[in-house]
Amino acid sequence: MDGVFLNGTVGVGKTTVADAISALEPAPHAVIDLDAVRRLHPAPASDVFNHELELRNLRALAANYRAAGARRFILAGVIEEAAEVARYTAALEADGMLVCRLVADPAVVERRLRARHSADPEGLDWHLHRAGELAAILDAAALDGLVVDATDAAPDEIARRVRAAAGWDGPPPRGGE
Repeated sequence: MDGVFLNGTVGVGKTTVADAISALEPAPHAVIDLDAVRRLHPAPASDVFNHELELRNLRALAANYRAAGARRFILAGVIEEAAEVARYTAALEADGMLVCRLVADPAVVERRLRARHSADPEGLDWHLHRAGELAAILDAAALDGLVVDATDAAPDEIARRVRAAAGWDGPPPRGGE
């Protein structure tokens, strides 16, 4: 596999774990926070989360990163439906992609969101609601190849587990492999 997709609800630690995987990864790689590549305001009514924009931007970024030498991709985002896994894999032009769902105790997620949105009460309310809603959606979808509890685990510990599950704990790929 040359792609890892960290999936999970808001506040679960996807970006933090992506950075931890990056710190351990010796192969040329790109870290992509999908929230950042879909920021367009206002979003069209037909695509309120800018999903289609995200995929178009991911395809372009992946091509540019590959041209610059990246052989592996670490994505932090949300996949709600099993059919979307193939679309992300295709956007990366990846040989395979491990979808790893991060989960955490709801009280921990709430604490993280309250810290992140301390000066934004409206945003906090939206994210607290979305966290529960999204957790239920992801539970029902059950599309992840690996599920890791991020409640108390250190990011580098989670990163090691994810890298092993993706087969990245061996020698890094060379050149065009």
